[in-house]
Amino acid sequence: MDSKRRQLITGISLAGAGVLITACRPNSGSSGTAANENTKNEGPKTGEEETLEVTATEDLMREHGILRRALLVYQESVVKLRQDAASVPPDALEKVANLFRVFGEEYHERKLEEVYIFPTVKKAPGIAASYIDVLSQQHTRGREITDYVLSITKADRIASNSVEPLAKALEAFVRMYEHHAAIEDTVIFPAWKSAIGQTELDDLGEKFEEIEHEQFGGDGYDIALKRMEEIESSLGLSNLEMFTAPAPPK
Repeated sequence: MDSKRRQLITGISLAGAGVLITACRPNSGSSGTAANENTKNEGPKTGEEETLEVTATEDLMREHGILRRALLVYQESVVKLRQDAASVPPDALEKVANLFRVFGEEYHERKLEEVYIFPTVKKAPGIAASYIDVLSQQHTRGREITDYVLSITKADRIASNSVEPLAKALEAFVRMYEHHAAIEDTVIFPAWKSAIGQTELDDLGEKFEEIEHEQFGGDGYDIALKRMEEIESSLGLSNLEMFTAPAPPK
């Protein structure tokens, strides 16, 4: 297992890690290969759903979905830090920061956006190009904040004099990245798609998949999703219903 994949799944239960590793590796041996080829040729059987291809832009946006779930953990942690810092396990925040570092910053940002999306959009006509410098600066600032979070959460407990600075750093990170991702989803990615055309978009979809498998040794999105689900569950944040807003005043 390479360092990127190991970083991403650090802290997952042994059983969970085994499932992830097995799911991401093809069956060994020629019989497994032949079976896979036969399955491809046969197509979906009656009653089975055909696996739909994920486009490059859809892939980028669902990766944002993982990162937004990480932001939610940060947001909820800020409230708990200010109420009772001892109720926030440092290792849980460390796991979120590591996920954001490996999946968000080193893969999604460095390998995809900064190599394939930003340079193209910056050369394209229209308002989208004017956002690129700020978005790049925010990538850098985000990495600085992630460094800070990792430095604070490596201890067994969060020092009392670090509670409020950490809370403020997390708040600022969430505020920045929510706006950042929204601009990318609604302005940058559509402009990029228009600039390159459908043929190149399809080719880059395949290229992104190759990069993902090279980076994580398998489907990085599925690995990150499993990781995020386990973090949410460990912090009592896995029940969507708890986030339903109360009824407004009558």
